[in-house]
Amino acid sequence: MGNICRSPTAEGVMRQLVVDAALVDQIEIDSAGTGAWHEGEAPDRRAQAEARRRGIDISMQQARALRSEDYRAFDYIVAMDRNNLSHMKQRCPDKHRHKLHLCTRFAPDLETDDVPDPYYGGHDGFREVFDMVEASLRGLLREIEAKHLNKK
Repeated sequence: MGNICRSPTAEGVMRQLVVDAALVDQIEIDSAGTGAWHEGEAPDRRAQAEARRRGIDISMQQARALRSEDYRAFDYIVAMDRNNLSHMKQRCPDKHRHKLHLCTRFAPDLETDDVPDPYYGGHDGFREVFDMVEASLRGLLREIEAKHLNKK
């Protein structure tokens, strides 16, 4: 919601997956929250610690709110939970609604729709979020490669 926990984790994970797949010049990645409460702030220190533990640096990211131009600019706009997806749908022009997805849609084995918000919990929640986001974004990258990059 505020772009300091789940979303920056997802941005960092997706950046690493794209680097590993040698697709940096073909895929643009960004993250945003549905609210501006933490605008300009770095990711939560616990999100940074979990990402760093897994070899990903998200410390330079700065929180921002989703902008109307994002709906036009990006091909996939991924929400971490149904609540955020609902907020996004309310503000999204009809012609871009097909771009909105729940993150977990790309990892059906997770058997959940929502990536839980770890903000009010302990470090275990950040570990769980990282695992869920990583599984989901691996699936998203496979879809992007298959549908848009003609990679097998």
